[in-house]
Amino acid sequence: MNAYEIMFIVSPLVDEAASKKVAKEMEKVLTDNGAKIKESTALGLKEFAYEIKKHKNGYYFLLQVTADDAISLDEFNRLSRINENMLRHLIIKKEQ
Repeated sequence: MNAYEIMFIVSPLVDEAASKKVAKEMEKVLTDNGAKIKESTALGLKEFAYEIKKHKNGYYFLLQVTADDAISLDEFNRLSRINENMLRHLIIKKEQ
C-alpha cells in the first residue's frame, strides 16, 4: 500500500459546518474507491499569502491516506476540480 497526504482548501463563502460537510463528501469519495483514511484533520480558517479565485482565506483540511492503486486518488482529483467549493488541492505520495 502506498501512503499519501492530501491537503485541500474549501471556499470561505460557505460556513464552517458546510465546509466540514464538503470534507466528509471528499473523504467518502476516497473510501468508496478503495482508499483508507488514517487521519483527517480540519486545520480551520487560514489567511492566504495571495488571493486564490478572489478569496483571501479558506478552510484547510489535511488527510493521511493509504491506497493500493491510484483509482481513488484520480476520482478525488476529478471531483475536486468540478466542486465549486474547492479552491485548491494537493496530493503528495509519501516516502516509506
